[in-house]
Amino acid sequence: MQVFTRVEDVPDGFGPSAVTIGKFDGLHIGHRAVLRDLLAAAGTDLVPTAVTFDRNPLELLRPEACPPPLVGSGQKLELLERAGVGAVLVLEFDRVRADQEPEAFIAEVLVAALRTRVLLIGDDFRFGHRGRGDVALLRAAGLEAGFEVRPEPQVETAARRVSSTWIRELLAAGAIEEAARLLGRPPAVRGVVVHGAHRGRELGYPTANLAQESDGMIPADGVYAGRLIDHGRGRESLPAAISVGSNPTFTGVPPKQVEAYVLDRTLDLYGHTVDVVFTHRIRGQIAYEGIEPLIAQMAVDVDRVRSLEGA
Repeated sequence: MQVFTRVEDVPDGFGPSAVTIGKFDGLHIGHRAVLRDLLAAAGTDLVPTAVTFDRNPLELLRPEACPPPLVGSGQKLELLERAGVGAVLVLEFDRVRADQEPEAFIAEVLVAALRTRVLLIGDDFRFGHRGRGDVALLRAAGLEAGFEVRPEPQVETAARRVSSTWIRELLAAGAIEEAARLLGRPPAVRGVVVHGAHRGRELGYPTANLAQESDGMIPADGVYAGRLIDHGRGRESLPAAISVGSNPTFTGVPPKQVEAYVLDRTLDLYGHTVDVVFTHRIRGQIAYEGIEPLIAQMAVDVDRVRSLEGA
């Protein structure tokens, strides 16, 4: 997959292309439906291309209302590649881009750079300065520039429209299985393993502690079953018991600490980039009166993870 981080990086003669535009936060099943249609529209003659941004536009326009991202930029690019996208243009969303009129965006990005022949967008898509661009404006521009506009309907469930907002709500409630159904995969957090207080090792359950600056939305505090995928070991996937939170039995633990105990393996993961994948929520966080009850509960938790992950 080709990745361009500026319009100027797109080589002369690129395309012609079939294009879709969006934040693609989490690349959930609604996004995947659009991408399947993109690949079908591209066929063998067009380059299936996604245009996205280096951040949520709200981070610039209304930072107080900007939600936490479901995935980091690296995770998003990997997901787009796995979905079969041939090229991605990641635009910097700065003040210049925010103030750009929709006609200028069309001319610069869709026509000149990507040589768009088919454009797939959500049926409520807005873009350009103050959101003035819409499906009608794109269709009028497409008639002049020679590209077809295909609005895509929203993916609905019996409950509500599939959206990144809904998935955030589910993760914040610890509803991992439901979030995974909407994502089309289990949710995951990516980060670097750092040294912690080594309490897990002292308790007999050494954990890989993720740095606070991790990618992906961390779910509600609690204990989870899941997997640890080690990028430093060929992306080996290992069953793990995962703790999220401040560990109320002890003091001085950072909030939203993610710790993963890899079952039945002793590994040196310090400095490795890993994905911590959440598959099931086992329980919430509990403050224990001393170490012995905590160790006993950890044994129960690990047995539960072992049964869920087939370890």
